[in-house]
Amino acid sequence: MNETEGTLLFVYNADSGLFNTVTDIAHKIFAPKSYSCDLCALTHGYFTVREEWKGFIEGLGVACEFLHRDQLGSLPEIDPGQLPAVYCREDGAWRCCLGPAEIAGCHGIPALQGRIRDECLKGR
Repeated sequence: MNETEGTLLFVYNADSGLFNTVTDIAHKIFAPKSYSCDLCALTHGYFTVREEWKGFIEGLGVACEFLHRDQLGSLPEIDPGQLPAVYCREDGAWRCCLGPAEIAGCHGIPALQGRIRDECLKGR
């Protein structure tokens, strides 16, 4: 994991792996309102990352990492019960800059992008 200051860490409220991916796709198609990861719902279509999101991440100018909840290991700053979330590496620790409520309040990629700029990239 990149521990460089300013790195953004996006943590999905979903597990990794092929079976979980297929299950998530089905859930998004058949019961989208009950899907548990608002970050994934915003940034991914049924099968791939949305181009608008991909371009935004590539243009940020900061390192970004993406983890699923089962990939967290032991990161004491990250509460696995409060996902999805976006963290920023500051002063040697991960700081939560967007939690599940803030991400759920974003109704589209532009809103999420604005929150990331305002809350996670302050002063950069």
